[in-house]
Amino acid sequence: MSYVKIFSGTNSRYLAEKIGYAYGKPLGSVTLGRFSDGELHVSFDESVRGYDVFLIQSTYPTADNLMELLLMIDAARRASAAYVTAVVPYFGYARQDRKDKPRVAIAAKLVANLLSAAGADRLMTCDLHAGQIQGFFDVPVDHLDGAAIFVPYLKSLNLDNLIMASPDVGGLGRARGIAKYLQVDIVVCDKHRKRANEIASMQLIGDVEGANVVLVDDLIDTGGTICKAAEIIKSHGAKSVRAICTHPILSGKAYDNIENSVLEELVVTDTIPLKKESSKIKVLSTAELFGKAIRKIQDNDSISSLFIV
Repeated sequence: MSYVKIFSGTNSRYLAEKIGYAYGKPLGSVTLGRFSDGELHVSFDESVRGYDVFLIQSTYPTADNLMELLLMIDAARRASAAYVTAVVPYFGYARQDRKDKPRVAIAAKLVANLLSAAGADRLMTCDLHAGQIQGFFDVPVDHLDGAAIFVPYLKSLNLDNLIMASPDVGGLGRARGIAKYLQVDIVVCDKHRKRANEIASMQLIGDVEGANVVLVDDLIDTGGTICKAAEIIKSHGAKSVRAICTHPILSGKAYDNIENSVLEELVVTDTIPLKKESSKIKVLSTAELFGKAIRKIQDNDSISSLFIV
């Protein structure tokens, strides 16, 4: 008998169904509804007593996605689930991970506290905006790496004179890991912001003359940074510029920015659903990665084999 049950929140069902298929188990039945005033309510339509329950929900806006996940965790705990794992492909509020100016909230820590208070025994996520957010949790965190999805795709392109690039200094470690695995060089764009989502200046550090450059980022919001970085790299003589990004937030004028940019393509994953299709955006699925991780956790096996960088 399998003691695993997998459930999905409303807005991640498109991905949860694929994860369930990859794991080899259909999604369990749960009722996710609202009262007339918009208040959420959750109830499981089958017993979870004694089961290891995996609840899949990304916490991208609106805040209802997070609230729904919290209610699912609480309902599973109160229904005597043996172990509750919150599977959060995209962990929202991760950009607010420190006090970078006076009188601001550390939202990532607050969300970690909320998940723990609701009763989550474990968190599974992918490409946190800052790896140290794992330290905000007092429960185990399985931090999966999107490189396991992107690297095979990059290899399939057979690009000559390949160079990895980071659109900012903060993401240098992410790009360096892939560059080291592929044994290629790396460059970085140093940016300065006036305010959130608005770049004041940017300069390129490194040589890209005649190279096929791949920008690496964990998320893209308005697309301003990645498009500006691509423009600067192209102006310095790069043969082509493409980008890989785990979480396609793509708000505001992001789609227009990408369509009008010098990017050959933007490769993203399905941790967040695209709002619309774009000729320049290619989506790779994280379902198999999460499905394998759930299997290994259930078998008390190491997930180290899922990492390639």
